Amino acid sequence: QVQLVESGGGLVQAGGSLTLSCAASGHTFSSSAMGWFRQAPGKEREFVAGIGWVTSDTRYADSVKGRFTISRDNAKNTVYLRMNSLKPEEKAVYYCAARVTYATSYDLEDYDYWGQGTQVTVSS
Repeated sequence: QVQLVESGGGLVQAGGSLTLSCAASGHTFSSSAMGWFRQAPGKEREFVAGIGWVTSDTRYADSVKGRFTISRDNAKNTVYLRMNSLKPEEKAVYYCAARVTYATSYDLEDYDYWGQGTQVTVSS
């Protein structure tokens, strides 16, 4: 059974920073591409960032480029999302996802496993 557990969400002021973590178990983490998605109230879940087997293979939504950084530590089976300069409109539940292949993807349908999500609230 694959499990993904997110942590690190919380309340932050606009312009502030947070780092989300996603701990994976039950599968070969190092051979999985990982992604972060978010879902705001009343909106569809959207891609935020992804990272492949090769850590240089990273992708970002245009809205977060230059502010967010995705990284992974295969020794700890953990993927991170560092979020800087947060905006109130980025309040959402942030989800970690895994796909059992080498390359990341923008498409949530390509991911095989999902975490339960962690809430991020950005106050203005």
